[in-house]
Amino acid sequence: MQFLGLDIGSSSVKASILDGETGICLATASHPKKEFAIDSPKPGWAEQNPGIWWDSVKAVVHELLCSEKVNKNKIAGIGIAYQMHGLVAVDKELNPVRPSIIWCDSRAVETGEKSFQTIGKEKCLGHLLNSPGNFTASKLKWVMDNEPDIFEKIHKIMLPGDYIALKLSGEPTTTISGLSEGMMWNFEEQNIASFLLEEMGISKDLLSDIVPTFGLQGILSQSAAVELGLPKGIPITYRAGDQPNNAFSLNVLNPGEVAATAGTSGVVYGVSDTIKYDPLSRVNTFAHVNHAKKQTRLGVLLCINGTGILNSWALRFIGKKAIGYEEMNRMAGQVPVGSDGLLILPFGNGAERMLENKEIGSSIHNLNFNIHNEAHFYRAAQEGIAFAFFYGLKIMKETGISPNIIRAGHANMFLSDVFAQTLSNISGTPIQLFNTDGSLGAARGAALGVGFYQSPSDCFKNLEVVKTIEPDIKNRNAFLETFSKWEKKLNKCLLINDN
Repeated sequence: MQFLGLDIGSSSVKASILDGETGICLATASHPKKEFAIDSPKPGWAEQNPGIWWDSVKAVVHELLCSEKVNKNKIAGIGIAYQMHGLVAVDKELNPVRPSIIWCDSRAVETGEKSFQTIGKEKCLGHLLNSPGNFTASKLKWVMDNEPDIFEKIHKIMLPGDYIALKLSGEPTTTISGLSEGMMWNFEEQNIASFLLEEMGISKDLLSDIVPTFGLQGILSQSAAVELGLPKGIPITYRAGDQPNNAFSLNVLNPGEVAATAGTSGVVYGVSDTIKYDPLSRVNTFAHVNHAKKQTRLGVLLCINGTGILNSWALRFIGKKAIGYEEMNRMAGQVPVGSDGLLILPFGNGAERMLENKEIGSSIHNLNFNIHNEAHFYRAAQEGIAFAFFYGLKIMKETGISPNIIRAGHANMFLSDVFAQTLSNISGTPIQLFNTDGSLGAARGAALGVGFYQSPSDCFKNLEVVKTIEPDIKNRNAFLETFSKWEKKLNKCLLINDN
């Protein structure tokens, strides 16, 4: 059997076909070849027309079907991964009433903060595990307050992945995991967060019906089948936001397991079996893909804006584009641990949630013109990025995340031995690297959801480790000493920022 995985991003849509028996990717495609445009009618706003996601789904599926390895009659399930926290609102004809307010839109910050103050910190954090913040519920409240004529037309609201499922099946549905990322799930009572919706004046009737994350969510309708060139009746059997899905694609499902990504920004996503929250809201907690009433599985998400963007900045402005990442990584590896005293804080990409939304910028410390050269800068940058990850892991530990293994894709910063080894050493944790992505994760989820795979262990039996980085315990103290110096510089910058 074959399985179709769709990954709906804010930049593009990617799709893959997985061969269930071998676990091999038979074909992959993405659309558009250039990134989606993000409309910004006002500063801080970010919108996309949901129709462009569906058009791209059609484009990638048509491209996949051109592969001789793909047999559309063998496709036994469809899985969906998607950009988190967006708002899609549709009318009774199931057409969008306005553009989607996507994840990076900040217009609802004050709206969420008002509800947080009205309801109270203890109840919000105790039941939602987060502040209402700038998440989906707050975005809907913003529409109600600022666009009442549009709000009156809304029949159902959903997340971006729910919209694609709607286009596939014709039925509006959502998941517990999706409701939790929109701040619409009450973990204390294990049901819809009625207290928040009531405070906002929003009817529960606007929410779509809840379906399981793994399992039958709908079937491909006749009209969608014609548009996609697929047989009707294929079941949709998996749906998850991009970060929970990334964790799933790396077989991160149980306490002690952590998934990490380190592209332009960095994400650490750990699994906990304890309902616990960060009182300072430096991390966010959502229902993980395998969360259930009888099995608590929470995804604790840490986002670091300033990570790989520092590495790419160094390549452009220090290396002057005369070298590539491979050569930059090689040069960094020639410098000793601690970069001969050079320290770099990577936080130059906006306010950092894990620093309580402070914007301290990136900074270079202890630069010595007689000692340091380009290679020192590259190593200090990569060490600083690894230190930022470890700093975040220490925060996550307060919410019950104690990693015994870190899993990541073999890409971006994890291609650097300096970065990966530094993170492994200071955390004392092995790192496993895999060749997989969000669309393949969604395809595996579809296979598990339809019952082709009987268990997660069966699902991932063909997922091979590309590389394992073991912590160098003998030399760990040198890394920890450097981290201690780095952390002191960070704390000093935070103190200056407070003043």
